[in-house]
Amino acid sequence: MRVKALLVAAAAAVLVVSGCGGKQVQDNQAGAGGACEAADGRLTIATGNTGGVYYVLGGGLAQLISNNTKLRATAAETGASVQNIQQLVAGDYDIAFTLADTAADAVQGKASFEGKPQKIQALTRIYPNSTQVVVRADSGINSVADMRGKRISTGSPKSGTEVIANRVLSSAGLNPDTDIQAQRLALGKAVDGMKSGTVDGLFWSGGLPTPEITDLTTSLGGAVKFVDITPQLGAMRQISPVYEASTIPAATYKLPADVPTIAVPNLLVVREDFAAGNACAITKLIFDKRADLEQVHPSAKEITKENAAKTDPIPLHPGAEQGLAG
Repeated sequence: MRVKALLVAAAAAVLVVSGCGGKQVQDNQAGAGGACEAADGRLTIATGNTGGVYYVLGGGLAQLISNNTKLRATAAETGASVQNIQQLVAGDYDIAFTLADTAADAVQGKASFEGKPQKIQALTRIYPNSTQVVVRADSGINSVADMRGKRISTGSPKSGTEVIANRVLSSAGLNPDTDIQAQRLALGKAVDGMKSGTVDGLFWSGGLPTPEITDLTTSLGGAVKFVDITPQLGAMRQISPVYEASTIPAATYKLPADVPTIAVPNLLVVREDFAAGNACAITKLIFDKRADLEQVHPSAKEITKENAAKTDPIPLHPGAEQGLAG
């Protein structure tokens, strides 16, 4: 019952905003004298698709902040990583979930941020995202190369999933714009398309388990299967060193066997002018109350102090550094 209650509370803390998200103004400033204490104010957290872990955990984080500090936090549904960083820098959000590869592109002014380095810093590294590539068993797809000419969802526009999907496809020698019938869908719509047969396969980068992928594998059972994308890892690491080999355990989705895949860390990021007292208090709170986040989603178990500061090339916010030391 405790888990169900926390999930309901987390959902209540999520502000679902149409379009690109609702701008929230951060009223608070840095704590006096470098104190690790949040000031009065409100802030918004940019998360991701409603079917993903960012959305669930973001609601839990908003609830945690609101219950334990003077800040009133809300979380917003978004298209995820690329959009999150763009709107974070624009001032629409105060904290954003993002994949580390997208964040690295942002600070280096590459890819979606070509020629425009973004002034962001990290509060902490959190759990890793697993790249989950699911196809219909009758699609004839057994490898990424087999996706040529197929209807493939590459994720929401401006999402971290889309970045990874395009890089995986390119690493397999496919042009994402011309060699597949790209469907740029949010996860829920991609799952619906898989069920109806209008989508042959989907890419998803998310924590384990992702609720919408659980729904898909439960609903269709043996009519869908996961694809091993690790043959593309070498080429992916040439693009960014943050990519690493990983595994989707069979028990995650009641699969016949473990699935090799590619993972990438997630980060919580802020603008470089984010109040130091707030950064310190929120970062410290995440680790002091991690058990509460674990009740919201099991991926929070992989948020560790040991890895928290491993955010390179994204600089750690000075306030966050103080919070991790406390």
